[in-house]
Amino acid sequence: MAFSAPEFMSALRMLPEIPNQTAYNLDRRDELGREVQVRNWPGRVETDRFGRMVMLRYEEYDHGFQMASISAEMKRLLSDGSLSFACPISTSDGVKVADVSCVSKKRLLKIGGRTALSAAPEICVEVISPANTRGEIEEKRRLYFEAGAKEVWICDKKGRMIFFLKDAPSLAAKLSKLCLQMPKNIV
Repeated sequence: MAFSAPEFMSALRMLPEIPNQTAYNLDRRDELGREVQVRNWPGRVETDRFGRMVMLRYEEYDHGFQMASISAEMKRLLSDGSLSFACPISTSDGVKVADVSCVSKKRLLKIGGRTALSAAPEICVEVISPANTRGEIEEKRRLYFEAGAKEVWICDKKGRMIFFLKDAPSLAAKLSKLCLQMPKNIV
């Protein structure tokens, strides 16, 4: 059955508008958290901007090892901050999950309190896995900065750290400004 252009446009007009993406993301994340199948999923659950689930599986040992190593270094070097693994963050394209994050207590009071943060922590870290594409990581980096991150760190498959700063979000920096002593390689 084919639709004429006016019928198609009429159908599009019936789609609900989302006036506040963050409120929608947080409500949808809370809703998904009440579903037993979602809570029991052995991987991570992200959403797109329409609230559709994006199911991700947990990765190999090295992925978790690198997350733990990064978190240990951050804990050692940063005194003011709460660290998190698998941190759900509301973005303009739904809820995305940063592998590791660090948020100051002051910022956490502003953005916390739900099953996902209403904005990005100061530092968001993505650990590259075999399932990641370059475009996906670049998109997450853009979304985290748009959501308020000051830095986005990428850990490649060999443990090399790549730092991106909000002032130049598409250019890799030599060091983190928020954690000057963060090693360039995670062993």
